[in-house]
Amino acid sequence: MTTNNMKALIVKDKNEGGKEGYKVFADALNNGAKVFGLATGSTPVTTYDEITASDLDFSKATSVNLDEYVGLGPDHPQSYHYFMQEHFFSKKPFAHSYVPDGFNANEKVATESYDKIIDDNPIDLQILGLGQNGHIGFNEPGTDPKLLTHKVKLTQSTIDANARFFDKASDVPTYAYSMGIASILKSKKILLEAYGEEKADAVKAMLEGPVTPDVPASYLQEHDDVTIIIDEAAASKLTK
Repeated sequence: MTTNNMKALIVKDKNEGGKEGYKVFADALNNGAKVFGLATGSTPVTTYDEITASDLDFSKATSVNLDEYVGLGPDHPQSYHYFMQEHFFSKKPFAHSYVPDGFNANEKVATESYDKIIDDNPIDLQILGLGQNGHIGFNEPGTDPKLLTHKVKLTQSTIDANARFFDKASDVPTYAYSMGIASILKSKKILLEAYGEEKADAVKAMLEGPVTPDVPASYLQEHDDVTIIIDEAAASKLTK
């Protein structure tokens, strides 16, 4: 199905979604894509697993990650840099891989230097997940869509959800650096994946609702090349 400028592909489950996500990456790479915007979290893992099990070669390509927690170094097991190393880079290395410098406490330097990285490496394909409230990256509802890379104060629900990964509450990050919505929309092609009934409301709002800061993912309607991969549960509230 196609809604606005977004092509939505409905699959049985996240494993089938991973196979379809792999096809999007393979097609991009085979058609000359050099820079890949990557995301963390559980959603893209099946796609990454399909890619790392394949013969795709990223050794001449560049990766640029969406976000990183402020205060966590690349060796911290809960950092997004560590996640990418475990799930992707250790198996499919890139010529260059960039992740926001969460250890840099200077917000201006950290964000502006990352904007320059993006400008110097225009993203050919950006993969995204989708939050239950419609967020993409760490762009929560109400985020100014004109923002580029910026420092984000994490919501209490995000902090609470992350607490289980840390020894004590005081270790849980409360801020992150994230590409902004405007950064994401610079990408030539965007792939968003969402699985599970808990994402159904956000999927409906993203595809069928108005473009609004209340649903950051709705701004994808303004991009001219977006592929959405969703399972039957995430698609369950669509009417079109």
